[in-house]
Amino acid sequence: MREPAQPSPRPAGPPTTGRQPPEPRLLSGVYGLVLASALAAALDSPDEQTTPGSDALWVLLTALAAAAAHGYAHVLSHRMTAEPGGLTAGLRAMIAEWPVVAAALPTVILLLFAVPDWWSEADAVDVALVLNTLILAGWGVWTARHAGRRWPASLRAGLGDMVIGLVIIGANAVIK
Repeated sequence: MREPAQPSPRPAGPPTTGRQPPEPRLLSGVYGLVLASALAAALDSPDEQTTPGSDALWVLLTALAAAAAHGYAHVLSHRMTAEPGGLTAGLRAMIAEWPVVAAALPTVILLLFAVPDWWSEADAVDVALVLNTLILAGWGVWTARHAGRRWPASLRAGLGDMVIGLVIIGANAVIK
């Protein structure tokens, strides 16, 4: 078998600045948005008394618990592969899941705007679902462009991510 005269160019890896590349943060952010959207939609029941402050707290606590659980899963995977790391590696893995919590914050803030009766909890949830869906679409486009895809492919990626939010909106409308 003949070898090529010129080696094929290797794609440039992420810069070694010690920072986490954006892709895992975006994946965690998508997870946080979907989690916050689904939870806010589920907590907003038309048959119950509105409690937007309590619902905001539940969304925030659930995002924190999900981030901690995902970080802890990384700790367990390190132990199972016998990689060194210990407590500090475990804490770093848990802290690295901050995008899950950050992505839930728009929903939490919108629910908190309903506490002083600036608007209804149902309106806050509806706005949060639409906003989260638009953020999902934007992140889909951004990550595809960042990965070097052309605009048509990037827009399809954004649309694909947007479908997740639309499914939650549709389920919220059908279930209620």
